[in-house]
Amino acid sequence: MATVPLPTRPRVPDAPKPVLPPSDAKTNPRRRPGFRRDQLSGWGMIAPAAVLLLAFVFIPAILGFGLAFTNARLISPRPVEFVGMDNFARLFTDPTFYRALLNVAYFTVVIVPVQSGLALVMALLINKKFRGVNFFRTVYFLPVVTSMVVVSLLWLFMYRKDGLINEILSTVSFGLISGPDWLGDPNTAMPAIIILSIWQAAGFHMIIWLAGLQGISGELYEAAQLDGTSRWQQFRYVTWPGLFHTRSLVLVTITIQALGLFDQISVMTQGGPMDSTTTIVYEAVRSGYRQQETSYASAISLVFFVLVLIVSAVQRYLTREKD
Repeated sequence: MATVPLPTRPRVPDAPKPVLPPSDAKTNPRRRPGFRRDQLSGWGMIAPAAVLLLAFVFIPAILGFGLAFTNARLISPRPVEFVGMDNFARLFTDPTFYRALLNVAYFTVVIVPVQSGLALVMALLINKKFRGVNFFRTVYFLPVVTSMVVVSLLWLFMYRKDGLINEILSTVSFGLISGPDWLGDPNTAMPAIIILSIWQAAGFHMIIWLAGLQGISGELYEAAQLDGTSRWQQFRYVTWPGLFHTRSLVLVTITIQALGLFDQISVMTQGGPMDSTTTIVYEAVRSGYRQQETSYASAISLVFFVLVLIVSAVQRYLTREKD
């Protein structure tokens, strides 16, 4: 017997859920649970670095700027008085300051192209894959991790009249060359400092060049090889343009380090002989601590800051990316 299907009741659609207004906790992150705790944690993490920067950078800079316009001394019973531009008038009539400025310019002009070029050559050599490449990377970078004071003391003994360098010169020339007093002669003191500085810091900038080289796509070199270009053409049209931002960084860092030359001078020559190696930073330290003229040293430091700022701005402008 056939069964008759029972009639079904049509399904009533569900009522739409009411749309609630967005809560303040979702729209305003400040009302989220735990937001204040996260904010306090963030401030707590940056607090140590902020305190150190404030205590050792910003406050000394502000005090140094103010002391440059006073007659303050390191130890003196006289009260500090405002003297206006007297320290700067004395500074710009001081022949020692101009000699220090000339020495720094000489050091910078020589060391910037030589050190950056040598570091680039070293980076190109260790950028290739061959057995023992890590050994050469370590050897090239080893002087960087050595303290400049230790390096300066080591080279101080090597530069002596009876030191290692003169002994090597005498041995190689069979006694025909005795070698000069490197640090005692005004004509050879600064070149000796330059050689030491290049040897010590070239490895650091080699790492920067190496990072830039490894950032260049290998497809560009493959395309250049398919076009039959030589090694020099690949460097000129692929490598050198690809290192634009890297070379700007290298030039700026080397220039700032060169302008701030101090450690080698303080350990090896103390500005001599005959002020042939004195620098602006060394003159500021000598005036501030040895001669106890903190106001005059602050004036030197302020002029040095303006000089570094101008040189860095000009260098960045000349090495900018042109359209």
